[in-house]
Amino acid sequence: MKTLFVAYRVTDLDRSLGFYTALGYVELGRVEVGDGSRLVILKFPGEPAASLELVYRPADGRVDVGSGIDHLAIQVDTLTVTLKTLAEAGLEPEPIQYPGGPHGPKTSWLTDPDGYRIELVEWPFGHPDGITAADFS
Repeated sequence: MKTLFVAYRVTDLDRSLGFYTALGYVELGRVEVGDGSRLVILKFPGEPAASLELVYRPADGRVDVGSGIDHLAIQVDTLTVTLKTLAEAGLEPEPIQYPGGPHGPKTSWLTDPDGYRIELVEWPFGHPDGITAADFS
């Protein structure tokens, strides 16, 4: 088995698509479900397959994120460049943090239009791509 993608229900599909495309996602495809409901599948340009689905169901009303979902983590190559690009696109990333100390990863946080939190992560030089068991040994 493997994870296919994460799905977020959104209140305003156009606003959310604007946010996620400014973040760097591209639309892979969409499905019209009926009653105005739509599913939009997104991925980053370098990814081989889908990684995020936006679920728009206007009949269900406004999204209440609640306390069940904590955040989505996204790996970036160079955090300072990413933050500059996001700010120029009108998004408001938080300042850089160093949660593992000065030699650990750099992170920044961003919140989407519905309140979903996104952690942007730049690994230190030499760290392998992604998170593996080696990160916990």
